[in-house]
Amino acid sequence: MFDVAIIGCGPVGAFAANLLGKSGLSVLVIEKEANPYPLPRAVHLDHEMMRLFQTACVIDRVAGDMRDTEGHLHVGADHGVIKYMGTVGRARPFSWSNDYFFYQPELEQHLRDALAGYDNVTVQLGVAFEGLMQDADGVTLHLSGGDTACARYVIACDGSRSLVRKALDITLDDLDFEEPWLVVDAEVDGPVRFPDLWGVPEAADLQKLSVMMCDPKRPATIVPGRGNHRRWEFMLLPGEDDQAMMEPHNVAALVAPYLSGVPHKVVRAATYRFHGLIAERWRQGGVFLAGDAAHQTPPFFGQGMCHGLRDVANLAWKLAAVVKGDAPDALLDTYQPERDPHVRAVISAAVGAGRYICVLDPQAAAARDAEMREAAKVTQQGTAADLIPAISTGIVALGTPGAGERFIQPRVGDKLLDDVTGNGWRLFTRHAVDVASDVTAVALDTLDDGGAIAAWLDSRGADAVLLRPDHYVFGTGELAELIALRDALIAGTVAQEIAA
Repeated sequence: MFDVAIIGCGPVGAFAANLLGKSGLSVLVIEKEANPYPLPRAVHLDHEMMRLFQTACVIDRVAGDMRDTEGHLHVGADHGVIKYMGTVGRARPFSWSNDYFFYQPELEQHLRDALAGYDNVTVQLGVAFEGLMQDADGVTLHLSGGDTACARYVIACDGSRSLVRKALDITLDDLDFEEPWLVVDAEVDGPVRFPDLWGVPEAADLQKLSVMMCDPKRPATIVPGRGNHRRWEFMLLPGEDDQAMMEPHNVAALVAPYLSGVPHKVVRAATYRFHGLIAERWRQGGVFLAGDAAHQTPPFFGQGMCHGLRDVANLAWKLAAVVKGDAPDALLDTYQPERDPHVRAVISAAVGAGRYICVLDPQAAAARDAEMREAAKVTQQGTAADLIPAISTGIVALGTPGAGERFIQPRVGDKLLDDVTGNGWRLFTRHAVDVASDVTAVALDTLDDGGAIAAWLDSRGADAVLLRPDHYVFGTGELAELIALRDALIAGTVAQEIAA
């Protein structure tokens, strides 16, 4: 009987196994493929994911293969800028860059390799999930070859076509967005060429931005990758055939304006349907859906894989608390209510972006461009990471300033905050205090430089802030009240309204 079984060892499943392995739980990982998928799929992540890699002690493995970049640029029908979500010159309150691009086969291999360091993690590759049964003791998994395995809990990280989700008969909430796109990956030995663009901010480097061409003739995205990897995404126009558009001569014609005279090699061309979908239930008994099994996001802000990593970061500390007897099973019921609003907010924003990006009528596109430029004059343009709202229900001290926000991670001397203070439950205060045994108390005057945290507290009129193990703010205020409310919420003796 394993504490947790994970179905799927892609980036989300492998990351979950690292987090749970680090927490000391016994973990079984089932993956039908012997090796990581050899071609890139996800390409972008943000500062929060780098912090989570820190938490899982894999940051040294993955950081060297990341390329930090400078955000996103949207270009209108007349090749003028209509939206700039750049990060040049912006503060880095989390220390990591806001945007990174990577090569998924490398990332998956790094995460898998890290699992070899855990005696409490068993990885079975080349083994397929075929079904499950649940009873009071846990979940029995039926695997290929007639094998079975038992676990107290199961996390399904088996992708958008999740067999686990289908076995549980969980339906998807369709957010009414489906568009066909051709995705082209290439190795490019030189800078990508762009058509004449105007209105590009002087500080912006087009080679370090994902550029969305909102051109009614054919919407397209150009994405920087690590090393010499580049990606293009081209919307298929009405009447175009998927298979025909994947033919080498059609692919060559589409990338030609950007690669004329630049040595390159196309390594993949595949068509996809960009969807906005969310599972109606993320938990059924002892089984949880995570990543693409739980939700599918149009890629316009590069948050698809980030969602999955946030899912398991939210779930891992709660599973550890329940398995170790520090919390009741009901704590796990807060998983979907806390995560669903995050996912829904980003998917809704991505769907909204997709609707204006995919405009094919020239007059409508011109009107869109004019409207967006006017809006940009009065509205500060954020970054993709700014789309993530605060946690608004569950294990948070609602009503206290800063509750549910992602907490900053400044540098403390020559190290990052989490490397100095550790993870788990942490309390940052202006002066030393006594706290519960499972909480690490950090007085600002004991840090090499607590100025950024002091400024954070000042801006919220607080003297103390209590952090959850996933780096979200539980709440601010008087210490005893915070700890008492946390314990009551986890124990289920105090009920806050949990959103459906």
